[in-house]
Order: sequence, then C-alpha cells, then structure tokens
Amino acid sequence: MRTQNFWLTVLCVLMSLFSAANAGAAEKLMAGTSKVNITPPNPRYPVHDSLYARSLILEAGDSRIAFVALDLGGYTNIPLAEKLKKQFKLQEVYFCPQHTHSSQAGPKEWLEAQITNALKEASTSMFEARISAGYRTFPQLSFNRLILREDGRARESWLGDDHYRAVNPERIPHGPVDNSVGVIKLEDTKGNPKVILMNYACHPDVAWNNFEISADYVGYATKYTEEAFNNQVYCLFVQGGGGNQAPLFKDGGRTGPDDPRPSNYDLIDRMGKLLSIETVKLAREIYPNPYDVADIKVKTDSLHFTGRHDKSLKYNVYFSVISINDRIAIAAVPGEPFIKFQIDWKREMQPNNVIPFLFGYTWNNGKWPVYLPDIRSAAYGGFGADNGPGLIEVGAAEKIFNKLIENYYWMMGVFR
Repeated sequence: MRTQNFWLTVLCVLMSLFSAANAGAAEKLMAGTSKVNITPPNPRYPVHDSLYARSLILEAGDSRIAFVALDLGGYTNIPLAEKLKKQFKLQEVYFCPQHTHSSQAGPKEWLEAQITNALKEASTSMFEARISAGYRTFPQLSFNRLILREDGRARESWLGDDHYRAVNPERIPHGPVDNSVGVIKLEDTKGNPKVILMNYACHPDVAWNNFEISADYVGYATKYTEEAFNNQVYCLFVQGGGGNQAPLFKDGGRTGPDDPRPSNYDLIDRMGKLLSIETVKLAREIYPNPYDVADIKVKTDSLHFTGRHDKSLKYNVYFSVISINDRIAIAAVPGEPFIKFQIDWKREMQPNNVIPFLFGYTWNNGKWPVYLPDIRSAAYGGFGADNGPGLIEVGAAEKIFNKLIENYYWMMGVFR
C-alpha cells in the first residue's frame, strides 16, 4: 500500500509539472490597435493635416498594458488614466504625446472620449501577435540645439552670434545625437504586419510659428509608413530623448497668422519621408524569434524632486521599466529627457542581449517634469538646461535613470 501511495504521489507531481510546462508553452502575446482622429472640431487655426491618437494594447498572462500615441504637444490626465485602467483592465496606460509644436488639443471631455474610443477599438480588435524589434542607423536628421559658444556657455539654436547663425541654416550637425530609428513590429500568426512602433528622438518643430494645425514631420512619417504597408498597419510614433534635439530641416517660422508667407511644408514632408523610408526598411528586415516565450514585465516607480531655481516647485515623477519576452527593454519616462539618457540606456542594456528603447515624453502618473537635462548640459546652460519653464533640480534625470537601471535588474531577478 505504501508503494502504491508513493508511485501515485510521483505520478501526480509529474502530471502537475507537465501541466505547468504546457500552460507556459501555451502562453500567448495578444495585441490590439486603433487609430482615432483627434483634430479639434473647432480649431483656432486652419488645419493643414489631421491629428490622431493611435493606441496599442499588449497582453501576456496577467500583464496588460496600453500605449496611446498622441499628435499633441503634451498630455497628462490622472482621472482619465485611472478610468481607462479600470475600464480595460490595464496594469498601466501610457500617454505618449509626440510633442508637435503645431497641435491643438480639443475640448477636454471630447478629447477624453476620443482617447477612450481609441482604447475601446483596440480592446475589441485583439489578435495573437508575434513581436520583433531592432534599430537602423542612417545619416542624421537632427542636431543638438544647445550649442557651446565662444564665451564657454551653451545657448539655444535660435539665438545667433558672430560665429553661429540662428536656426542653423547651414544644417551643421552639432552633437551629440542618436542618428538611429528604433522599430517594434507586431504581426499576426500569418506574418501580416499590424502595428509598427517608431521610436526617434527629435523635436517635431520643423515648422514653428506656422499658425496652422499639423502633426509636423511625425504626421508625415507615420502616414508614409502606413501607406507603405497598404494602410493595413497603424504606425505609432513614440518620442525618444528629444529634449535637446532639433530638426536639421527647419523653417524659420511666420511672424503671425496674417503673415502671407506660407510655411515650408516641403521640409516637413521631406524629413517625414526620409524617416519613414528607414523605418519601413527596418520593419521589413526584422522577424520574430521563434523561441520567444510570451511575457510582459512592468515595474513602475517614482521619485520626488523640487525645482532648480524655484524650490517651491514639487515634482513627483513616475517612470517605468518594461520587458517584453525578455528581449525588449523599454525605459518609459515623462517630460523631455536629453539625448544622453537615450544613448546611456542603450549602452547599459547592451550586455543584457536585449533590444533597448527609451520612450521619452511618456506619462502614466504624477507630475510632468518638463525638461530632464543631464548634469553637464545643466551646467553649460541654454533653454531647458538652465533656463525655461519649471526647471527641475540638478541631477534629477540621473537619479531617475539610475533607478530605472536598478529596477530593471530587480525586475529581471538578477539581484540576489
């Protein structure tokens, strides 16, 4: 009898292990996507091209997160984020405004309804997905807009002097920059692309002071990318560390809405087209790894800061590290991080054999920290570095990114 009980126990253990293994093998990565027009119904300026909200829901096991890429200058909304998390059973929802300087947000309740519709459509279009990702380097389209001058101080690119011409008309490629585009592609089980996420670091202000509604180069880049796949995909643009990155293609701007000189949309079109070409090439070259096991890990944290000059300013900055299939590592940060942190995040993640992405301008809770300059930039100065609205305390960005790196290793079980 004891022998029978022993072998019965062994059999039960083996069956449970077999069932657990099969359950793990059967885990699926699910995705849903949508595209909703968010052009204001009564815009204050003429509409040159429409603004959109594009959404992506990702789900694996008990983890379910969403990204909403918005053709807006910025966007935060705690009550809406909480409502969406409950309504669509989301662990986190990330608003990713691409920071176009030519946008206009529609009425509050109307815009909230459009964003909600975007996630509703995504949640009803879920499909079993295969994911792939990569980077492609190409001749730079951006430059570092904080330029070191003869007096040893840095100043913003729209201020000229005897040596440097304002707005960089010669298109001198001042650095540092990250001249690569990152792509995350989601396709269905038949290999049909459904979603392309484009990650690039540069201010969308090719046309500034254009006094027209436009998604700037981002609108053209996403449009051309969707057209390249016969409009069978939605292309989400997520800004990188673009806080100090300006486009080499630059229109000087109009003096006012009555200025008869038209904005140079050829420049916007050209920059968007070039970015799309590289994105499409990369999207067609990357393929899912057949050994991937569907998995999403998320660790969200926050840190408290004060203002740099105004100590009465209080910032509770939320940020997340996200791992997808243990192969894609995303640092999601609100505000406008400088390019150094995008470069550093990629370098730090390289030994981990993962594909790293910095999602700047990506908010899920707390207060928007405006610019996030590195210490060196904060010392040398310029707009967003030592002057500008709501400057955060020196070193805040380094603390955030150190915490992101630490959290990544805790989340992946590397720390003991």
